[in-house]
Amino acid sequence: MTGRASEAEAPRPAGGYLGLDGEIVEQARAVVSVMDHGLMYGMGLFETFRTYGGEPFLLDRHLERMARGARELGIAYDLDPAALRAEIAALLAANGLADGYVRLTLTAGEGELGLPAGLYERPRRIVYVKAVPEPPAFWHTEGRALQVLRTRRNTPEGAERLKSLHYMNGILGRRELGGIPGAAGAEGLMLTREGFVAEGIVSNLFFAAGGRLHTPSVETGILPGITRAFVLELAERAGIPTEEGFYTPEDLQRADEIFLTGSVQEIVPVRLLRQPDGTEQVIGEGRPGPLTAALILDYRHYTRETEN
Repeated sequence: MTGRASEAEAPRPAGGYLGLDGEIVEQARAVVSVMDHGLMYGMGLFETFRTYGGEPFLLDRHLERMARGARELGIAYDLDPAALRAEIAALLAANGLADGYVRLTLTAGEGELGLPAGLYERPRRIVYVKAVPEPPAFWHTEGRALQVLRTRRNTPEGAERLKSLHYMNGILGRRELGGIPGAAGAEGLMLTREGFVAEGIVSNLFFAAGGRLHTPSVETGILPGITRAFVLELAERAGIPTEEGFYTPEDLQRADEIFLTGSVQEIVPVRLLRQPDGTEQVIGEGRPGPLTAALILDYRHYTRETEN
């Protein structure tokens, strides 16, 4: 035997691997042009989701949303779902992961300096993977805190909010949240300019009152979340009345249950609502309510089926 490790035994690069235009490359070697309009003007889209048993959950729905956004931004879109699934599987293996958090990014591609009038015909595709973040166990057994922010949710720049590379509003919200004493570990809740409840920094919002499930309408300017839509479908199948509308912070204060949704965090109950002035209110009995618990169980039925 030689003193050199075999290829199979060689350590993976510290930064791991990502997918760039369908090729698996070391993160440290992956590059895009400084003339990419994703960098210059924020023209691009992304989707985040997770895998269960190696299978990306609700992938077709994520790709449908990305295709819709690409049409609005004038970015050529030709992603093949089967090829993307194979690429994700290869990336999980290359990074030594059985399952992972996946971010799929589509940038506009190179262009001249200046605002374009035409379409983007040569976009770039990047697929990042990493281990699924493990939230604190009490998030699901007891619930998470929800902090109402002063930073308002900006209005969409087009017909609906896209999951685009324009993410300054979310970052400003996260910075505000990070500077609030006692808000560590909380999710931040943004209101619209008019004062209606919108969404979390990285989540959609639901609340239950009087046996009915409520969630802000997409007409408030929120992101039409993939998990949000799936949860509404689960509720309908379970015979739970649902309503989408315009709600005030006072509606949340009267709620029996509140929970958050996201493709990576799934369904997370809220046990405590904090106002910008520091006022705190325990939601319901301070633990996941019956409607929330039932939806969590139903959701996990679908994800565990994916694993098997």
